[in-house]
Amino acid sequence: MNYYQEITMLPDAEIPLGFIWQNVFQQVHIALVEHKAGPNQSEIAVGFPDYGQKGFPLGNKLRLFATEQAQLEKLSITKWLTRLEDYCHVKAIKPVPEEVTWVSFSRQHVKSPERIEREMQEKAERWSAKSGKPLVECLAELERTKPSSKCDLPFVYLHSQQTKQRSPDINSKYPLFIKLQEFTGKSNGTFDCYGLSSKSNEENVNGCVPQF
Repeated sequence: MNYYQEITMLPDAEIPLGFIWQNVFQQVHIALVEHKAGPNQSEIAVGFPDYGQKGFPLGNKLRLFATEQAQLEKLSITKWLTRLEDYCHVKAIKPVPEEVTWVSFSRQHVKSPERIEREMQEKAERWSAKSGKPLVECLAELERTKPSSKCDLPFVYLHSQQTKQRSPDINSKYPLFIKLQEFTGKSNGTFDCYGLSSKSNEENVNGCVPQF
C-alpha cells in the first residue's frame, strides 16, 4: 500500500459523529463493491488512524489505501460523498510516509441476541427429538454454554443493501465490528469490499495497511 487518501468527519451539535460515520462508511462500502476486483475482493483497503481513542472509538478519520495512485483516482471517492460534503472533508491523494507500522483491520462477526436465541431453540429441539429428553431440559442444559452477544470492539452501523431490496419493511441495520491486529512486518493478504482484511486462502495471511 503506497498511496492513501484521508477522509475527516466533521460533526456538529446537531449531527453526531456516529451518524456521519454510518453514512460515510456506507458510501465507501458501496463504492468498493462497484469497483471490486473479484468476488468480495477489493484493491482498496481502509485504515483507522485514531482507532481505540476515547469518545468515539474509531476517531474521526478514515483512510483509503491503494498500491497505485491510479486506483484511488479511479475510485473517485469524492463523487460518492457529494451529498455528505458538509459533514466530511476529503484530502488529496498522497504517498504513504516511509516510517510506518503495519496493522490489519478485520471484521469480527458477532451474533445478535435474536440469532443466538433462535439457534439455541433449534439445537434444543434437535437434541430433544434425538434423545427423548423434554425440550425444557435440553434448553436448560444448553444455557450453560450459551454464547455471548456482547462485544467491546469499535463498530459502525451499516444497512444491508440486499435486505433493503429484498424486504424493505425489515430492519436492515447491522453493526460492523472492527478488530485491530498489529504486525511486525508488512503482509500481502487480501481485502474484502469493506476494505477490511480477509485472509488469503492460499497463504492464510492478513492484509495489512500502514498505520501512522
